[in-house]
Amino acid sequence: MQVAVTRKKFTFSPDPSRIIARFLYVNDERSADIIRKVLAMPEKEVNIAMSQLLRGYSRRHRNISKIFEKHFARMAPIFNKIEINEEDLSTAQKALIGSYFTMEYSIESAAFFNPSVVENPDQSETRSDEKRVIFSFRATGEGHISSIVFRSGILDRNNNLTVEPVGKMLAEADVIKRNFYDKKAFYQKLTEMQDQGDVMPPAILDKHDDKPEQSNVIPPVIIDKQEDRKDQRNFISPDFILDKLGDNFTYGELMRNIEIARKDPEHTEDQMKIINHMMWLASSHYEVTFSIDSAISERVIFPISATEQRGIEDARFVKFTADDGEITYYATYTAYDGTSILPKLISTKDFYNFKILPINGEIAQNKGMALFPRKIKGKYAMLCRIDGVNNYIAYSNSINVWHEAAIIEQPKYPWELVQIGNGGSPIETEDGWLVITHAVGPMREYTLGASLYKLENPEIEIGRLNTPLMSPNETEREGYVPNVIYTCGSMIHNEDLIIPYAMSDHSSSYATVNLRELLDVLKDSGNNK
Repeated sequence: MQVAVTRKKFTFSPDPSRIIARFLYVNDERSADIIRKVLAMPEKEVNIAMSQLLRGYSRRHRNISKIFEKHFARMAPIFNKIEINEEDLSTAQKALIGSYFTMEYSIESAAFFNPSVVENPDQSETRSDEKRVIFSFRATGEGHISSIVFRSGILDRNNNLTVEPVGKMLAEADVIKRNFYDKKAFYQKLTEMQDQGDVMPPAILDKHDDKPEQSNVIPPVIIDKQEDRKDQRNFISPDFILDKLGDNFTYGELMRNIEIARKDPEHTEDQMKIINHMMWLASSHYEVTFSIDSAISERVIFPISATEQRGIEDARFVKFTADDGEITYYATYTAYDGTSILPKLISTKDFYNFKILPINGEIAQNKGMALFPRKIKGKYAMLCRIDGVNNYIAYSNSINVWHEAAIIEQPKYPWELVQIGNGGSPIETEDGWLVITHAVGPMREYTLGASLYKLENPEIEIGRLNTPLMSPNETEREGYVPNVIYTCGSMIHNEDLIIPYAMSDHSSSYATVNLRELLDVLKDSGNNK
């Protein structure tokens, strides 16, 4: 039986006018030459140049002069090399120098896709049959660099969407390095990185949602092995750094010990390699905070750490309720550095302050992780696709350390024989866990499906659609990657399932499905097995 889907006539489209000011670095020699030329300019010429800059860019960015000053500060190593005292420079000189190391970047000029939707923490001034919601998107600009952006709106009683005005002055987040690391977990992740190869496992370019599915295939069940990895051949011990640190250490303490080790003329090439691994891993922990006067549409989580310098991909947001009733919004996403991927986790309570950290453990090696919205039998639970083909479920006592997984769904029907994966976090209903899936079939066409699992034992399937819930239609199949519809998270409102979805990796829309009808069809499909 085919489930009725109502596609809403609403499109989220990429907007090239949405820009941020990025740091622009050229090599040391050219940078020094530019700085010398600016310092040779007469004071009057410096002031005129700054006036022109502010006239042209102050309405395009929040406090552009502050951005110039920050980018000037990043050039401090060059000033040391050319023996110029920064204290001798005027404010105008500093800002002008900073402007030469700044460029505009259009964050969503290429694509605006792979959305998820969650309830907004702020439900003030809404009626009982309305819901204020937050959509997250993967925005992609020049060079295919992806970031996370947001839109806020209100769904009415008929699930028609009114989007709040979209701000143009994108807010720059303040970045805070994560203060503390657990030595045991840090050591374990370094070990995993060595087990898998130089930094992460080899990648193969074989998926529309981008660079890389991991080439190592993991068996259906993963068991945590507590073997002594120091005995492995080619293992490079990090103890020459970590032995000098306590059981919990700060980013600053780690960097100070790394600097001491790097100055040691006797450190080996292998030790230098593990130092680079430590710096790569440490940089993946950080926090970002946005000004309270910024609209949510103006907040951009742009790649910050080295682990994600080529993109933050496909965030799956979920409203998570702890056992004590406390609400936290989590999102799993894929960090991509141009060669390797690293699964990561975002947490926020207000969408102003975000904490980011890597996901650790043997099964945290691939894309498409999605957390359940609550614990199951006292443990965190997560859907994942660790082998690039099948759907798995994992459980853990820690939200960012995952060791065990079991397969729960394999390709079965013609439209999903290439691979299947989740389309966001499971949704709790009175009849079971509703999971929207994506599947790949002939011509690498991406479709959406649905499955239903038991509430207290989600390894047991109740039912599964034997035809796609949604397939790309004629207006949706043309785009950056043809024949693809894709979602990263749905929600329920007014007895309907709200499914935001991307159209061929270019723009996005949303659809509604009657929840009761879908659940009945899923239960009936299980009865007819």
